[in-house]
Amino acid sequence: MLDNSAAARLSACCHGGAKMAVLAYSLGKREINQYFNIKNAKLLSLVAVILLSVFHSISRYYGGRDTCEWLLSSGRFLGENVWQPYGCMLHKYKNTEAKACLQNKKIAFIGDSRIRQLFYSFIKIINPEAREDGNKHENIPFADREFSVNVDFLWYAEVNNSMKGQLMSWAEAKRPSAKPDVIIIGAATWSIKLHSGSSETLLQYKANLTSIAAPLEKLSEHNDVYWVLQDPVNEEVLSENRKMITNEQIDLYNAAAVRALNHKRNAKARVKFLEASRQAAMETITQSVDGLHLPESTRNVGAMILMNSMCNKLLKPIDGSCCQSVPPLSVLQKLAAGFFLVACVCFLVLHLLGYSRHRKSRPVPDVESGEEKKPPTAAVPFSLQEALQSVCKMGIIMLYFYLCDRANLFMKEQKFYTHSTFFIPLIYIFVLGIFYNENSKETKLLNREQTDEWKGWMQLVILIYHISGASAFIPVYMHVRVLVAAYLFQTGYGHFSFFWLKGDFGLYRVCQVLFRLNFLVVVLCLVMDRPYQFYYFVPLVTFWFVVIYGTMAMWPQILQIKANGSGFWHLALLLKLLGLLLFICCFAYSQGLFEKVFSVWPISKLFELQGSIHEWWFRWKLDRFAVFHGMLFAFLYLVLQKCQVLSEGKGEPLFSIKISNCLLFISVVSFITYSIWASGCKNKTQCNEMHPYISVVQILAFVLIRNIPGYGRSLYSSFFAWFGKISLELFICQYHIWLAADTRGILVLIPGNPSLNIIVSSFIFVCVAHEISQITNDLAQVAIPKESGALMKRLLAAALLLGLIVLSDGGQPAY
Repeated sequence: MLDNSAAARLSACCHGGAKMAVLAYSLGKREINQYFNIKNAKLLSLVAVILLSVFHSISRYYGGRDTCEWLLSSGRFLGENVWQPYGCMLHKYKNTEAKACLQNKKIAFIGDSRIRQLFYSFIKIINPEAREDGNKHENIPFADREFSVNVDFLWYAEVNNSMKGQLMSWAEAKRPSAKPDVIIIGAATWSIKLHSGSSETLLQYKANLTSIAAPLEKLSEHNDVYWVLQDPVNEEVLSENRKMITNEQIDLYNAAAVRALNHKRNAKARVKFLEASRQAAMETITQSVDGLHLPESTRNVGAMILMNSMCNKLLKPIDGSCCQSVPPLSVLQKLAAGFFLVACVCFLVLHLLGYSRHRKSRPVPDVESGEEKKPPTAAVPFSLQEALQSVCKMGIIMLYFYLCDRANLFMKEQKFYTHSTFFIPLIYIFVLGIFYNENSKETKLLNREQTDEWKGWMQLVILIYHISGASAFIPVYMHVRVLVAAYLFQTGYGHFSFFWLKGDFGLYRVCQVLFRLNFLVVVLCLVMDRPYQFYYFVPLVTFWFVVIYGTMAMWPQILQIKANGSGFWHLALLLKLLGLLLFICCFAYSQGLFEKVFSVWPISKLFELQGSIHEWWFRWKLDRFAVFHGMLFAFLYLVLQKCQVLSEGKGEPLFSIKISNCLLFISVVSFITYSIWASGCKNKTQCNEMHPYISVVQILAFVLIRNIPGYGRSLYSSFFAWFGKISLELFICQYHIWLAADTRGILVLIPGNPSLNIIVSSFIFVCVAHEISQITNDLAQVAIPKESGALMKRLLAAALLLGLIVLSDGGQPAY
């Protein structure tokens, strides 16, 4: 037992230690915030972008290798059967795509049993039902008569005069139809086996390769010719009559092939080397049954590489960036580039003439949830030079967008989901979110700091979900669907609250919201040559804002100040909400009506994707009740607040202790129950059918768990809230400067180091999103003046411009 004095000393020591810990925590945050602010971060990201652009430009120019060579030469396995070429994305071809690409073409596979294996894997892409039932040492034909695709395997186990004769007959043929369009050739193991790996045989092999080099080069002038480098063997399991086929011998024969065929006499006409399949085999040869022939998964890698090399230039799949050239600029892209260039020139001229006035940007308003705080002081009118400066900044940022996702400057890689790639970053961000916590300025339910925090952590989870490819894991997919619904719930909650409390239905307010929601997307539609519906979330929140506005603004306009005088108006508003619910159900349960409405020109231009509104129908239907739920929740909350039923003081539970505990228990059970249901989902289609009806359960459960305890409303995470203020820009920017190939892949700024690449690209991405949010806010003050006359002129000019854009958009890009 400790005496009283010892206990007192221990208590004082612990108390002092706690004080020191709190002090160190506060000082640590202060030091971080002092030396690493957003301004310094943006300067650092700009330097990083310049250096990385220079590095990649030099490596492309002096490296002399394009994405086709990367595809054929190197790569790595991301998972058991997922092959990642170096620096570009491999498209997984379906049989319909393969037939469309190879229509009216003749393809010849020439070689031994390993080439025969590759032949079978290749034709299975064209026809998955094809069987390996041909004779082993004979020619094997394959034909698809519907698409006139002919693929033949020709048995030539050695590089000899017989092989040379076949190649010479093709090379000297005068009719193009007499020769194959594509030749895949390779052989070596039989020469090693039949002559026991003698040095004389290697010399003869080199001589034979030299003799076939000329016809191969001549054929490659108008046809594709691939030499397949020999795969390694598993020497331990080779049979006795194959023991002489060693990896050392294979390396010597491959080196001989490269020296004999890799000449530079004609850079445009040369044999291509398929080396990537050899790299894949080096990782999987231990799975070979006989030590010589590859497992089927590895053969499929080689066949898919060949298909990408042949077809990507023709079909241009979005998620197949290998072997694709930069698409030509459209008219709208050229006009956008010219506009930004003129703005930059005008800004420089004004700057050189000495016109300068510095001005702080106003805080970015929360347009998604409808909340907007007025600045404490009157804003200084925006000057022409400041407007041009903002446009110039936007132009430079758009150039970076174009370089990342349209030019071939930076590399791209495909996504590959593992639990660790999703859950480990998730743990990191929530630790940071807990570290950066502050006291709330107000303790009302869903106050501004809390909604920013909510949007922030949801956005970070969605970003991790996208970059990790977690949509492949259905339980994560279903939970992220709830997060998207929660965004729309906030949209309904925030805009309803604004109109109910303030009654501001003026044109200025509407134009402000629409501009801030759509400015970045409209610019990206022009610069990146994508339709409006491609950025699906913005059309979704824009549509629902218009619906909320129409519901609240239509006669009779019911505001809180009017409803306070009579309970009748509360009932009338509920009838309005019931009418909105019927409107939603009418569209949701009549797809034909929905398609008729949204297929009408020019509305169709806003909601079509690839000439169809199916994607818009899917997105709209999936969360069709979320905004209604948000509006209804806001109405009930504001009525209860007005009736003083709620206790929203600091540290006080929202209701009485018994009711609060009961609601907390129900909320926790509901939250867990939904998670258990979502974790048990086996089919996306079936679970998506249930999602619109039950997603509100988890949303309301979270709101109550977060707000019922008084201490919960008193704190918020400033880390998450910071990201919440730019959540819209983060969601949109990720399409092109964090992800790649229109979200199908991942942007690679730092090749060869995935972890460092994510850190660097994420840092630049966040800085760009923050800068765009400020630019949007600044330009909104110019584009949306408060004066009615000036505003109407701007609207007419904008309508004319958008009309010209719609009319000039004769078609949509293929995906």
